[in-house]
Amino acid sequence: MELPAVSLKAIIYVHWLLTMLACTLIWLPNAYYLSNLTVLAVGIWAIIQRDSADAIFMFLAGLITTVVLDILLLALYYAGAEETTEKLVTRDLFRFSAGMAILSLLLKPLSCFFAYHMYVERGGECNFSIVSSGFISGSRDRSTYQTIDHTEGSADPENKMPSRY
Repeated sequence: MELPAVSLKAIIYVHWLLTMLACTLIWLPNAYYLSNLTVLAVGIWAIIQRDSADAIFMFLAGLITTVVLDILLLALYYAGAEETTEKLVTRDLFRFSAGMAILSLLLKPLSCFFAYHMYVERGGECNFSIVSSGFISGSRDRSTYQTIDHTEGSADPENKMPSRY
């Protein structure tokens, strides 16, 4: 099954728009706005450096972090803000703002999926496995790496660099 071609620019634009619409009424703490806008800034870095696996990995890690943070902040602040705005004129604006924040949260796992595939396309490799103790461990295959202080090819044994260990 072929994945649809989704542009990183489209992902960033949609999340930027939803974050701005969630900001129409100030009911969430500054951590929500700052975390989402910081991740979007890292996403712009990933757009600019098209070949960098590090940039897209940082964007992916930021998206995963904001999923957890958004869940916590929405769970902590929604009920109090709803109660506060229930009898005010801004009740509908609060509902719209909260809906945009929730929609952004619902789209983030899909964005993480596409960002991970972009990371793999850019040459990033990260294998996760569940160890017998139940923990998730990440490893990178380093079998093709060549050490740089390997000096067997030296013709003169007296010119060997001293060991640093």
